[in-house]
Amino acid sequence: MSCTDWKIEGSRGESIHGTTHDPESVAVGVVLIGHGFKGYKDYGMLPWLAEQFVKSGWIAHRFNFSHSGMLAEDGPFVRPDLFEAASWNTQVEDLEILTKALQVEGIPTIILGHSRGGLASLLALGRGAVEVDGIISLSAPSQCNQLTAETQQVLLQDGFIESPSSRTNQVLRVGANFLQEQLDDPEGHDLLALLETNKNNVLLIHGEDDPTVPVAAAHAIHAVLPASTLKPIPGGDHVFNTQNPFPVDDAPSVQLQEVWDAIANWL
Repeated sequence: MSCTDWKIEGSRGESIHGTTHDPESVAVGVVLIGHGFKGYKDYGMLPWLAEQFVKSGWIAHRFNFSHSGMLAEDGPFVRPDLFEAASWNTQVEDLEILTKALQVEGIPTIILGHSRGGLASLLALGRGAVEVDGIISLSAPSQCNQLTAETQQVLLQDGFIESPSSRTNQVLRVGANFLQEQLDDPEGHDLLALLETNKNNVLLIHGEDDPTVPVAAAHAIHAVLPASTLKPIPGGDHVFNTQNPFPVDDAPSVQLQEVWDAIANWL
């Protein structure tokens, strides 16, 4: 297995930084792996999952969304200005660009997204922005706008709300455009309505003890996607009981192993 770092132009001209894992044998598929809110391509379980895909013959592309605030490194958020400018639209645009650039003729392409990355993947699917053979959603919310009315008012009035990072001790900002784009296009951000007519293969995996995004979100998505596969993980939290950083050669948690087993069966 070999790994290659790369970058391409993403949403609104900003760079998407990525790492590709290539299998030693002829590839059987391509998977794009997207991180969650305040996450990045090297976060926790993502490199481990990439290696499991590669062992199964898949090309795995881990990447940082263009407006994640992260570039190629795994340290602090070096572009907090980009983090502040992030929106659902920037993430969907990134996924559209990546799927077109990285798919390989003759083999399937799927997207795996964690948390916000999972919602963005489903949103891109619902909008018809990506042509893929399947989506794997880990711990994803079921609604784009989860802000309280009071928080929305502050965001629009002040132009931002603060969002501290416990990992880096930076005080990041969520910009008003995150909400304004949703208010300007409510239909384009109504995830459940957008998915109602979708017939793509979707695997929904969610920890039953997730304190960040309740497992009810996965059930809500599954309800509008009856052909989807829902796999609750008993005892699983938002990151399936996996620390960050997580060495790829360490033994996975029971919950993370169950995640991979569900993925392998679905593939």
